[in-house]
Amino acid sequence: MHFTARVLSWTGSAVSPIALAFAVLHIGGGAGALGLVLAASVAPQILLLLVGGVVADRLPRARVMVWSNVVCAVAEGLAAALLWSGAARVWHLVLMSGICGVAAAFFTPAAGGIVKEVVPAEARHAANALLKIAQNLVKVGGPALGGVLVAAFGSAWAIGWDAATFAASALLFARIDLKPGPVKVKTGFLADLRDGWTDFRSRRWLWVMVVQGALVVPVWLVGYQLLGPVYGARFLGGAGMWGLVVSGFTGGLVAGAAVALVWRPRLVGRVVCAGTGSLALPLAAMAAAAPLPVLVAATAAAGAGLAVSMTVWSGLVQERIPADRLSRALSYSTLGQLVPVPFGYLLAGPVSRAVGVRATLAGGALVIVLAAVVPLLIRQVRALAMAAGHPSQEPVPEGTAAVSVRAPR
Repeated sequence: MHFTARVLSWTGSAVSPIALAFAVLHIGGGAGALGLVLAASVAPQILLLLVGGVVADRLPRARVMVWSNVVCAVAEGLAAALLWSGAARVWHLVLMSGICGVAAAFFTPAAGGIVKEVVPAEARHAANALLKIAQNLVKVGGPALGGVLVAAFGSAWAIGWDAATFAASALLFARIDLKPGPVKVKTGFLADLRDGWTDFRSRRWLWVMVVQGALVVPVWLVGYQLLGPVYGARFLGGAGMWGLVVSGFTGGLVAGAAVALVWRPRLVGRVVCAGTGSLALPLAAMAAAAPLPVLVAATAAAGAGLAVSMTVWSGLVQERIPADRLSRALSYSTLGQLVPVPFGYLLAGPVSRAVGVRATLAGGALVIVLAAVVPLLIRQVRALAMAAGHPSQEPVPEGTAAVSVRAPR
């Protein structure tokens, strides 16, 4: 049930970007208008992720996921209706995008925590790998499906399809029947927020790796998503050749998730750092003006490394952090990696103009390598490992406010 709902939701989300882009163009907007629509989705997540983490730890996570999907289904359904009627304006799409961004701020922490509730501990690694395989397969086929829908039926139908997948996912999430969990002693919202922060910063291994992500994520997105197409246009001959590079990355994501399905490494910290370091390969290949086959291979290796590292990291976090704190920990983790991204996009243009695209890519590769290696100097990160026997949880840090007891139904 959970797996099917997530796949449906990802299918809609993969179609949405191309549908939104052509919807904005269809109603007379340009690049600036599209930027507003996209920014409206990101800003609420930055502002509300921590709130979403607290809510997901206080309420049943499946219920939070249901209502998040319902909100997005209604918002996108109304946007599709406005597009069909010809009454849509850019501000309508900005509002719709913002509403879905708010819903995502609540959905993301709940979705990250619910796997621990719906999957037995011994099957959790395989479940994380299967989810990653499905997500990456959708990334391969989703944009193509979006292009077909927009070309054949128009952007309104494509956005309507996204709304329908949100509604169907909500129905499936509503059917998830969980056993009763811990009964939490109710504290104030701000106390829960402080408690989550205290818990997050007490786990040195966690915040160190989040700092790593805060450095790597914006550098990777700038190098691959922003400067990559520029490099493809200048040095590879255009979009067609860059499309091969993108295909190498998505193929690597699928292959890496498949490897993670059958390989369960014990020394997770080292594997995660190695996977993170692999993201430097495509940037270094572009900086060195490597031949296209080498660049495609480097990008495929980066995709595979990223998929393996994300899968084993998910399992480690689910194993080590108690269920009643997991969503808050994930919200702090996600926020820490999300906040630097807009600054990276803003700096990319001036830096690349000042020193050149290839020099900027070389600098990005160096930053990623350093961010991957430095945490390994910390013994606690080097020793990060999955439990050999029954999964364990770290003790709740002293001074935290949440208290729970096991209660019968």
